[in-house]
Amino acid sequence: MRMLVGFVTLALLAGALAAPLDDSKSAQILRYNSENIGIDGYRFDFETSDGTSRTEEAELRNPGTDNEAIVVRGSYSYTGPDGTVYVINYVADENGFQPEGTHIPK
Repeated sequence: MRMLVGFVTLALLAGALAAPLDDSKSAQILRYNSENIGIDGYRFDFETSDGTSRTEEAELRNPGTDNEAIVVRGSYSYTGPDGTVYVINYVADENGFQPEGTHIPK
């Protein structure tokens, strides 16, 4: 009986250790910063307990001209179902949304 209890305890411990540390359904915000710098732009960043993070910054270029445009630069990362951490860096400007990442085809 004592050996059976030991095996059951060991099996429960192994199952608990194999479970993900956190998932997106129960993720908590660990860090959040936001700065609205007026009509000229903004910046923010956050990180959650499931390993997701994002940072983004925008600026107004050529204000008051025919070429006025807002330019957004940022990145985000997350852990995929396969355990791989995916990182995407991006720029969004007058040329559209331009993501880059090792897993994104060129």
